[in-house]
Amino acid sequence: MKARNNAKRARTSGGSPVGIWKLVSCIYEDVQTKERTLPYGEHPKGYAILTPEGRLMALITAEGREAPRTAEDRDAAFRSAVAYSGRYRLDGNQFVTTVDIAWNEAWVGTDQLRLFKRKGDRLHIESPPTPNLNRNGQMVRGILIWEREKE
Repeated sequence: MKARNNAKRARTSGGSPVGIWKLVSCIYEDVQTKERTLPYGEHPKGYAILTPEGRLMALITAEGREAPRTAEDRDAAFRSAVAYSGRYRLDGNQFVTTVDIAWNEAWVGTDQLRLFKRKGDRLHIESPPTPNLNRNGQMVRGILIWEREKE
């Protein structure tokens, strides 16, 4: 059992993204203007879990969300969250997740590429420019900072 724990620890050390990460910030950067916005507010909530076995699970919600009471509230709740999971593979400073379940069915079956960089207990993740459906297809780049969950 001890050898297995050491092998697992080795895979989760150094520059690897493996671990449980709590969201610190989420910024969208407009590809053309470089304008930066906080789509989920100054204090978004979220977790990303990347297992040594190759599974990613991520959930992000905007600050200030309330339980929906109307159809419009449900629409707003859908637009103020992101959730997906899938198998990921590492390739240098990037990982690609093949999505098998998501809050938005359009993501299921897609590959989501993310660039990452570790700085101590912080994980910086960036998405390549993609059209944002909540912003009329505006091309944005996601810039997220996560902090390793403390035990």
